[in-house]
Amino acid sequence: MKAAVCYEFGQPLVVEEVHLDPPQRGEVKVRLAATAICHSDIHLIRGEWARDLPVVAGHEAAGVIEEAGQGVTLAAPGDPVVVSLLRSCGRCFFCTGGSPHLCETQFPYDTEGRLRNLRGEPLRHGLRTAAFAECVIVHESQVVPVPADLPLDRAALLACGVITGVGAVINTAKVEPSQSVVVIGTGGVGLNAVQGAALSGASPIIAVDVAEARLGAARAFGATHALNARREDLAAAVKDLTWGRGADYAFVTVGNPAAVEQSLRLVRTEGTVVIVGMPAATATAALPVRRLAVLGQRIVGSMMGSTRLRIDVPRLLALYRQGRLKLDEMISARYPLERINEAIEATERGEGLRNMIVFATPDEERAPARDEGWVPMRGVRP
Repeated sequence: MKAAVCYEFGQPLVVEEVHLDPPQRGEVKVRLAATAICHSDIHLIRGEWARDLPVVAGHEAAGVIEEAGQGVTLAAPGDPVVVSLLRSCGRCFFCTGGSPHLCETQFPYDTEGRLRNLRGEPLRHGLRTAAFAECVIVHESQVVPVPADLPLDRAALLACGVITGVGAVINTAKVEPSQSVVVIGTGGVGLNAVQGAALSGASPIIAVDVAEARLGAARAFGATHALNARREDLAAAVKDLTWGRGADYAFVTVGNPAAVEQSLRLVRTEGTVVIVGMPAATATAALPVRRLAVLGQRIVGSMMGSTRLRIDVPRLLALYRQGRLKLDEMISARYPLERINEAIEATERGEGLRNMIVFATPDEERAPARDEGWVPMRGVRP
């Protein structure tokens, strides 16, 4: 099979043939139909989350289970599934406490690996998934079966971007109707935070970005107001829209420490800042400690939207089928694996909401690239 391998941070990925071992106990092999380009993948391959090389990144994916190891009970060969980096043992402190997204168990392929190149060198599974490849080996808890008629490129979005943004609002913050929300950054995760706020009945929903195109998209996804951070006095504008107090919640969906510092000026007394976007590993922010204490403001983190995969993914799919959750509109362009470096560069330039890598299934001939590299796949319509 082919995979896009990072051999040197900051350099183009190398698309080459690699070897993937069979799944072991509790693991499944998934032949992927689609993988989205997420900024977390870019942080990884640019060296901002420095780890050992070589590595295969990619973690927002969907496909069909091809093989199951011993003891697998949560899915079976032939099942179309969402494939996420989230995994859970079901037995540790966090899993039994209702926070499986924070599972503290180490899994076998964390240290053993299942990937290697044709020279025999081990390839690290980036972000627990290694989905910049035609197939992946993951723990069974990382997959959620989905209906056979669901387009798998849409399903892939439920592996990270949607659950992270919507979940931050609904699961982590538990925003209630009529509470005011500011979303800083309206990329893929930010737009889903806007969607989550709309689903929660929040009002007003204030989107903040520096790109007018993204602010326009935020309105389409449910924002009641859009502020350009380069042109507006954000603190004054937000207060004007929130009865002079500031917002109840600010969701920082960009991995920028300065945005965290800025967000504290946008929330009211006893308001809450929710950090959603993932910064570089060494990033820090200067916080006004006395102000936090005096005003009773709170800062909380939201890891992957506090998602419980097997509960939240079906709920989000129900909302999609009801026309209340936008997925189709998230996909900006589709590329074959051979053009993954183009897709990454477009994402870095801020072009589009979610650029998608798509794969042909084994029983389909690879067609000439069209519509930004779309190729046919089972369950996916252009």
